[in-house]
This record gives sequence, C-alpha cells and structure tokens, in this order.
Amino acid sequence: MKTTEMWKKSDPWTWSQMLALLALEFVFVICVIKYPLQQLYADWMQNTLYAGTLTGFTIAITLMLGIYIIALRPQKLTWAEVGVKPFAAKDWWRILLWILALIILSLATVYLTSFLGTTVENSKTESLKQHVTLFTLLLGVVSAGIISPVYEEIFYRGFIYRWLRTRVGMGGAILISALIFTAAHYPTTNAMPVNFVGGVLFAWAYERTGSVWPGILVHGITNTIGVLLTVVG
Repeated sequence: MKTTEMWKKSDPWTWSQMLALLALEFVFVICVIKYPLQQLYADWMQNTLYAGTLTGFTIAITLMLGIYIIALRPQKLTWAEVGVKPFAAKDWWRILLWILALIILSLATVYLTSFLGTTVENSKTESLKQHVTLFTLLLGVVSAGIISPVYEEIFYRGFIYRWLRTRVGMGGAILISALIFTAAHYPTTNAMPVNFVGGVLFAWAYERTGSVWPGILVHGITNTIGVLLTVVG
C-alpha cells in the first residue's frame, strides 16, 4: 500500500477521544451554543443573519479548539493528521465533477422531499432574502462558503471519517459519518436530506484524495451557489 494511503489503515486516536469530540458537538454545541448562546446573539443584534453567522463562527472556533486540544496536542500531531494537507493536481478534475454531482443530487433531493411539503430553508437564508445588500451577501458567502466548509470538513471528514475508516471500512465510515454530519445540523430538519447527500460525497472526496481541501472546495462552492440562488430567488 502507498504511504499516502496508510491513514486508511490506522490512526493515533482512542475511543475516549472520539467520544469526547462527539460530546463536544452533540452536547456542548447543541445545548449551549445553538440554543441559549444563539438566542443571546439574536437579542443583542436583533438580526437572525448576524446572529446565525456569529453562532457559526463560535461553533467553528469551539470544534477546531476541540480537535487541537483533544486529538492533536496530546500526541504532538500536526493538522496534516486530520487531512489539512495538499492534494494531487490530477484531483482538480474530480473536484469539478463532484461539484456538478452535488448540485444535481441536491436538486434531486429537494425535488423529492418537496412532495412531503419540505423546503430547504433556515432563519439565516430567510433573513438574507429579506435584507439583501452587498454586506449581507458577503456575510452569507463568508459564513456558508468559507467558515462552515473549513471547520466541518476538518471535523467530520478529517477526524470522524478517518477514525471510522480504520475501524469499520470505507462503506460503513461513509454512511456513519454522513449520518453524524446530518444529525449535527439539527434543528434545521428540512435541510437534513441534502446534508446527508453532501456528507456522503464529502467523505468520498476525502477517501479519494486523502485531503480535506477538495471537500472544502466542493462544499464551499456549492454553498456559495446556494447563497446566490437564495438572493436571486
């Protein structure tokens, strides 16, 4: 096996580290940041877009600190251990195909779920549509197209997918990591089917390249397109 693929066979982490990071996401982030803290932000700013963006930034800092303190620092590991490393030039064409595939699959998912009366919206997109300015558009792009893709790919693919990959194999790791990624988007339940589709594709991108950057690019570009479509719509 190539040295670059050894990450698929072993990792330096324990069950306790995995459980600690899951608890950080599903207990601290959901129970502390997504509810009381976001409400404080909303009361302070009187704007759901601003509050949602600041909430996302707070979550990003929290989870990245968690990765560093729990998974990297104790064993003196670098960020390359969670996929923050270069990818091969030949993977650029794959990135373009993955962007196209995600757009098509997401549209198909939205179309299918529309029969259940579900729409893929949240308070931030609703606020953006009601107050469209250059500033709010840039804020939406930075939030959805840069901040979220960076921390989510490092956390859910760089750590969680890799941890699962060494224990349950590729198929199980893709499915379970996509389900975890989807569950983390609660309470935005109307977007969860699209989140699952994205989770599968982002995990596949990491599987093929060994780097989180292709997933970040696909994730960021498709999210940015979504923001622009929200404004146009």
